[in-house]
Amino acid sequence: MCGFCGFVDKKNKKEKKQIIKNMANRIIHRGPDSEGYYVDNDVALGFRRLAIIDLKGGEQPIYNEDKSMCIIFNGEIYNYKEIREELKKLGHIFKTNSDTEVILHGYEQYSTSIFEKLRGMFAIVIYDIKNKELIGARDYFGIKPFYYYQTKNEFMVASEIKSFLEHPNFDLEMNNNVLQLYLSYGTNHMEETFFKNTKKLKPGHFFKFKDNKIEIHQYFKIDYNKVDKPYEYYKDLVRKTLEDSIEYHQISDVEVGSYLSGGVDSSYVVAKAKPNKTFTVGFDGKGFSEIDYAKDLSKIFKVKHYSKVISGDEFFDILPTVQYHCDEPSANVSTVPLYFLSKLAREQVKVVLSGEGADEMFGGYNEYNPSPKDLRYLNLPYPLRRIISTVIKPLPYFKGKHTLIKYGKKLEDRYYNKTEMFLPNEINDVLNEKYRINMTPFDLVRPYHNEVMDKDDVLRKMHIDLNFWLPNDILLKADKMSMANSVELRVPFLDKEVWNLSRQIPTKYFIKDGNTKEIFRSIANEEIPEEWSKRKKLGFPVPFGKWIKEEKYYNKVKETFNEDYANEFFNINYINKLLDDHYNDKESNGKKIYTIYTFLIWYKRFFIDEKRA
Repeated sequence: MCGFCGFVDKKNKKEKKQIIKNMANRIIHRGPDSEGYYVDNDVALGFRRLAIIDLKGGEQPIYNEDKSMCIIFNGEIYNYKEIREELKKLGHIFKTNSDTEVILHGYEQYSTSIFEKLRGMFAIVIYDIKNKELIGARDYFGIKPFYYYQTKNEFMVASEIKSFLEHPNFDLEMNNNVLQLYLSYGTNHMEETFFKNTKKLKPGHFFKFKDNKIEIHQYFKIDYNKVDKPYEYYKDLVRKTLEDSIEYHQISDVEVGSYLSGGVDSSYVVAKAKPNKTFTVGFDGKGFSEIDYAKDLSKIFKVKHYSKVISGDEFFDILPTVQYHCDEPSANVSTVPLYFLSKLAREQVKVVLSGEGADEMFGGYNEYNPSPKDLRYLNLPYPLRRIISTVIKPLPYFKGKHTLIKYGKKLEDRYYNKTEMFLPNEINDVLNEKYRINMTPFDLVRPYHNEVMDKDDVLRKMHIDLNFWLPNDILLKADKMSMANSVELRVPFLDKEVWNLSRQIPTKYFIKDGNTKEIFRSIANEEIPEEWSKRKKLGFPVPFGKWIKEEKYYNKVKETFNEDYANEFFNINYINKLLDDHYNDKESNGKKIYTIYTFLIWYKRFFIDEKRA
C-alpha cells in the first residue's frame, strides 16, 4: 500500500523535482519505507512506498523494457502471478517480482483492457513517455482513493487531496456547492470535492490526459444477472469463493493480522484466515464495545488479541487529526475508532484484513429487512402513509416520528439518508444562503435508483449502497484511517470473484427467515459459534450524544459553534439551539451536532491553520 502524486506543467525540471518531493512528503504516512520520482520537461511523478510484496525489488516508479513507459501504483493485485505468466509467454521480460510491473506490461499488451483483468484494489497512474500521455485508473468498488485537480493551466493527481497543497499553483479555495448535501449525508457523495477544481475519479473508471485534455471512460459497471437456482447450490459456491478470496488476500511478504469485532463478518474472516494477531477497540459503557466478544473469539481460535478502550478526551483530542486525514469532512463517528484501531494494529503488523463489503454483497443492513411493525405500516396504502407523514411533520418530536415521515415517501424518495442527518426542509434553517444549492439529496441517488427501478426493494437498496455509500463513506474512511497509521487494509469480501457470484444470487437468499445476510450467516455458522454468526450488526457505536450532555464536552462543542468562522456558514442561533436542546434532553440532536462540529473542525484545519502555516 502506498501513496502517489503527480502533475503536468512547463516548469523547469529543478523546480519540478522540489515540488514533487514536497507533495510526496505531505503523504509520507501512506508510504514511510521509501520514495521514488520521475521528472521530465512535461511531467513529475512522486511515490511513497509501504513495502508489502517484493520488499527489495518493488521500488517505484517501475519502467518497461525500453523505458518508454513508467508506472506508480497504490494497492495490491492478487492475481498478478497468473497474469505475469500469461505475459511472459507473450514475450514480456520482467525485472522484479512485483505486482506493479505486471500492471505496466499488461497495459503494454492489452491497453486499458488490463484494468478488467486485475483482481484486487488499485489506483494506478501510467505515463506513456513516448506519446506524452498520462493514464489513470481506479478499482471496481473504490477501495483505493484517486483525486485529480484541473484548471486551464494545471493538472495534478494524488492519493490524497492534501498532497496538492504543496504545489504552488494549487488554489486553496473551498467549493461552496458541497456543504448543503454534506449536511444531509454526513459525508461528501458528489464527484466534485470540498476543494475547488478538485474531483474524485469514480470507481470502475479510467482517464487519459494529453494536450491538456482529459477523457474519462467507465470500464466496470455494477449490474446483475440473477439466476434462480437452489439455495444449497449457491451456499456451496459462496463458501468456496469466500475461502478462495480470503486466501488470495493473505498474499504478502510481511505478516497479516485482522481486525475483529463481535459481529459475523470479521469473525468469519478470522476463522478462515487464522492470523496470529487480532485487534479491537471500543468505548466504556454498555452497548459501546465489542472487546469482550472479540477476546472470547480470539481465545477460541487461539489467536493473540490486542484491544484498547477509547476515552472521551482521546476522542475529542484526535478529531482534528482525523478530519485532516479524511481530506474532506466526515461525520461518520466510526471514523475515529477506526483511526485508533489502525494505530493499535500498526504496533504489531503492516497488513490487516477487515470485513467491509459483506453487507453490500450479501444483504446485511437492517434497512434491507424492516421490522414486522414497520412492514405492517408499509402495507398501508401509500396515499394514507403520505397523509400521516404530512400531518405529523410540524408536530413536536416524539419517538417514531422520523419513521412515520420516512415511510410516508416512496422508496425512491426515502432511501438516500441512512444516517438521519439534516432533512431537506431543515436546510434553510441551519445553512446560510450563500451555501444553498438547487439540489436535493435524492438528486444524487436518483441515477443509481433509476438503473434498477424494476427490481425488488432489497436489490434497489443494495444497488444504491454499492454505488453510493460504499465508495464515498465506508471505504474512504477505511483507507484514510488505516493509511494515516501506515497500515494496509484489505477487504476480501470486496473481491471481483465474490461480486461475480453475488450478482447472480436471488435476494430471497439474502433476506430469509427474518435474517439479514442469511446465506452468508449460514456459512459462517459452520466456522464460528452460533452466538457470533447470528449477532445483530453493532458496527462502531460511539457515545458522542451521551458525552455532549456532560458539561466539559458540551462547552467544547459550544465554543466551536460560536467561533467567528462558524457564522460564515451557519445560523448560529439555530445550531446553538440544537446543542442546547440536546444538552437539556429536549431533543436528540447528536448526529446533527456532530455533522456541524466535524465540518467546523475540518474547515479550521485546512482553511485557517493551513493558511497560517
